[in-house]
This record gives sequence, C-alpha cells and structure tokens, in this order.
Amino acid sequence: MSTLPPRRSAKVPPETLALFVSDLHLSPDLPLTTEMFFGFLRDQAMMTKALYLLGDIFEYWAGDDDLDDSFHRDVIRALRSVSDHGVSVYWIAGNRDFLVGEAFANACGMRVLNEPHVAEIAGRRILLLHGDAQCTDDTDYMAFRSQVRDAEWQRAFLARSLAERKAIISRMREGSRQAQRNKPIAIMDVNAREIEYLFDAYAVTMMIHGHTHRPQVHEHNGRVRHVLPDWDCDADVVRGGWIALEGGGEFLRVNVAGRD
Repeated sequence: MSTLPPRRSAKVPPETLALFVSDLHLSPDLPLTTEMFFGFLRDQAMMTKALYLLGDIFEYWAGDDDLDDSFHRDVIRALRSVSDHGVSVYWIAGNRDFLVGEAFANACGMRVLNEPHVAEIAGRRILLLHGDAQCTDDTDYMAFRSQVRDAEWQRAFLARSLAERKAIISRMREGSRQAQRNKPIAIMDVNAREIEYLFDAYAVTMMIHGHTHRPQVHEHNGRVRHVLPDWDCDADVVRGGWIALEGGGEFLRVNVAGRD
C-alpha cells in the first residue's frame, strides 16, 4: 500500500525565488497525490515568491461552471491560501485542463499566462510552457489539439450541459489511453527541431516544461531544458517533484521525497 514520504525532507530554502510544477493530474481518485500537493503548497510554496503551475494540474477540467464541486473547492482553497500569503501564482494550461478560465483563476487569486511565456527572474530569462504543442511527431494528437484549442469548438463544447461535457471527456480520456498503447514511445516526446526553434525565437538559454512525464535535464548547444516530472503518490512507487529557482540563480530539482 502506498505511503507518503516525510514532508520534512522536501523543504525549500527560504531564499527560493520561484517554484515550477506540472502534471499532478489531480482528481478524487488520487487522494494521496492530492494530500502531497496540499502539503507542497503549505510547506514549500508559502516560502517562495512565485509559483508557476505549468499545466495538467487537474486530470481534466470541464469548465469554470464546475467550481462548486467539493474537490475543486478544496483545490481552490489551497491555492488561494498561497496567493493570499503574498505569493504570485501563475498558470499555463495543459492538455487536460486547457478549459480553465478567468473564474477559476480569480477564485484562486492567480494569473493565467499565454504559452509560451518568458519569465524574467533574478536576471534569468526562462521560457515556460506545458510541452504538448511541441510533440509534433504525434500527428494524430496534434490534429486533436488543433480541434479542441479552436475558440469556436470551445464555445460549442461549453454550451453543452456540465454532465454532457464530463461524459464526453470521459470517452476522450479512454480513447487517449487506448491510442497511447499503440503509439511508439518516441513520437510522444517533444520534437528536437521545435525545441531549438523556441530557444532561437525567444532568445533564451533556459526552458522548463512538463507533459512528457520524462523528468530530465537536457543540454542544447549550451542551452538547458528542464523537464518536470508527473505526480502519482497513490502508486506503489511514489513519484513527483518540482524545480526551485534559488536566490543565487541556481536551479534545484526536488522530488517528493526531497532527493535530487
């Protein structure tokens, strides 16, 4: 049975300027993951100046008219406590929660950012994104992404009842799981040319993203790309973590057990 690692081993130094996290896939089905995230907000995010949520914080988001759901209220309260503490909270949409809107953002006291976003922190220019838009080798997914990110499609979808939307999303999720079983692993990673293009287009030497669930540090001709981990503290092997930008400009990778 899964058990949570001790929180005391994952403390963030007081000089931390920003934290970056993604791919929690929060849902009532993952209570230990949710508990660990709330602990992260309480014990780490309260100690920083800025918190960047880089997508797929929820397993799915059907629309901002679902704010009264009890699970969503708990998440909103936890995030609001961070912003009320004086921490700047930022959100970039993922492929699971791209329908998050201003009502949710206002309830949490956070700011929704366009993707990609250049954050300027401690003299560093850091390009932030979720990462799914760069998985261009997966042509089926890119076609689906283009459809659901279309403003007219979203207006039509959000005009449906909440119950109908959730049923559609459930079918989409099952279809996605089935499709992934038959796809080569390589095409579900980011495309190297797309990454090089972003480094050049935004004139940055540092990039942080999630989505691929392949945490790693990559070097691109002297430029560095950090990939965030996904979270699952309900699994037999607990995983999850974040990146901290410290006061001296150094990046520290931390997992939920406190190890690099």
